Amino acid sequence: MLFSEIKGLNEVKEKLIDAVNSNHVAHAQLFLGKDGSPNLPMALAYATYLNCTDRQVNDACGRCASCVKMNKYIHPDFHFAFPVSSTKSIAAKDAHSTTFLKDWRKFLLENPYGSASEWSVLFGGENRQLNISREESRQIIRALSLKAFEATYKVMLIWLPEFMHESAANAILKILEEPQGKTIFLLVTNDSERLLSTILSRTQIVKIRAFSDQEVKTILMNDDGLHEKKAGQVAHLSEGSLSKARHLAFEVEDDSHAMFRDWMRLCFTNDYTKMVEWSDLFQKMTKEAQKSLLQYGLHMMRETLVISTQNHEIMRLQGEEQSFVENFEKVMNFNKTEKIAQALNSGYFHLERNANPRILFLDLSLVIAKILRS
Repeated sequence: MLFSEIKGLNEVKEKLIDAVNSNHVAHAQLFLGKDGSPNLPMALAYATYLNCTDRQVNDACGRCASCVKMNKYIHPDFHFAFPVSSTKSIAAKDAHSTTFLKDWRKFLLENPYGSASEWSVLFGGENRQLNISREESRQIIRALSLKAFEATYKVMLIWLPEFMHESAANAILKILEEPQGKTIFLLVTNDSERLLSTILSRTQIVKIRAFSDQEVKTILMNDDGLHEKKAGQVAHLSEGSLSKARHLAFEVEDDSHAMFRDWMRLCFTNDYTKMVEWSDLFQKMTKEAQKSLLQYGLHMMRETLVISTQNHEIMRLQGEEQSFVENFEKVMNFNKTEKIAQALNSGYFHLERNANPRILFLDLSLVIAKILRS
């Protein structure tokens, strides 16, 4: 990955390049950006620039032996750690980053803006909980205990450290604070609030903003061949996430809207029998689909608040979704919207911590039904 492959964010690129050229490279850096932002591509481009043997003014050369290997993600001094899970063919005890390197390289080459759920589907984890285990921390320490093979810097990129088990995070604290030689940690996170404070205190934060609507529109037009009008509509709905924009533009439409709409109608009618039936349906969904539904619900609560203020300029809905929110808002007020958002957020929190999905969903339905009737 080269800086030139990332559209926009020139201010971040210049800051990173200046740090390298002035020899002020922090040994542990946290690339913080929301899901769909270019925080992972930026970290990859930075790692490429660090070890380029013929650095240009604004980018790595892309031609030297180091760049060629880095662009294929096969450089012997470029190491990865990322969340994984067991699969149908791989037991939990054998599930760590080195087991899935082939899939990981494919993911980086095809979809560097991808989400954790997209990564899980690619390697076959799907409905299993992603995790960076204690064994992974041993792999990290083992990899970094060796001398660099050929590069100036040994680089360890940890993608989504918020999935790191607490024991794993504690195990790498010492090497994170005092790495050997020219060893660089690049942590790429979407949620710094889920990281241990001891991890945060040992890293220099590099904030990566989301793409602007215009940047998303330009990328969709130039790289994906989308017509200007559609690119503009999709960009407005994407909320700065290139991954979401491409999903909206090209992939099969998500069924989260239909399910959330019917769920809210069910809660409004206060039908306990159907609530129990729906909790069974929710139980059968994959973990990522369950989380996606709750995230979508939070998004719809935001849009309900927006439409209640009559501020249509910042609305990110159209078509059936907009019609639903306009009708939903008629039975809502600020207090109800806030309470439902809090309930959905709490549900998401407990779901990530392996709460029973059937019980969680039924409880959520009862809580939301009570709020709607208040």
